[in-house]
Amino acid sequence: MNRSKGLYWTSVGVAVVGFIDAIYLSWIKLAHQTAICSTIGDCETVNNSIYSELGGIPVALLGAGMYLIILSLLLLENHNNFLQVHGQEILFGLTFLGVLYSAWLTYVEIAILKAICPFCVISAIAMLVLLALTIMRLLEPKPTTEFA
Repeated sequence: MNRSKGLYWTSVGVAVVGFIDAIYLSWIKLAHQTAICSTIGDCETVNNSIYSELGGIPVALLGAGMYLIILSLLLLENHNNFLQVHGQEILFGLTFLGVLYSAWLTYVEIAILKAICPFCVISAIAMLVLLALTIMRLLEPKPTTEFA
């Protein structure tokens, strides 16, 4: 497998991990369940804080939506002319925004709530890895077409 395909499939895998993580956090929030992180974090404090919703929508559900969009763009990029040309730039913008928002949420966890949710950390790391992979893919040399 060449480097380009490796970066692509790693991106898909990380997006799937982020999506599953965000779906789990969404289920915990919406079903009013207790997260399975009692010995390694304080998910309850984070999940029940005022910062766990944005306009009444669980942040985890917004994250699941973001991961689903990223995953869809990745899976469609080789099947759509527009995405073949602009998909990487769109992914860069989405993952960059995702990293900024994840950084804010991590700050809130550490500085304001003084509680860490390991599942939130997984999501933040997944988004950061997706950004790094997107940058690596953007910096890859593009095949050139020569005209006779």
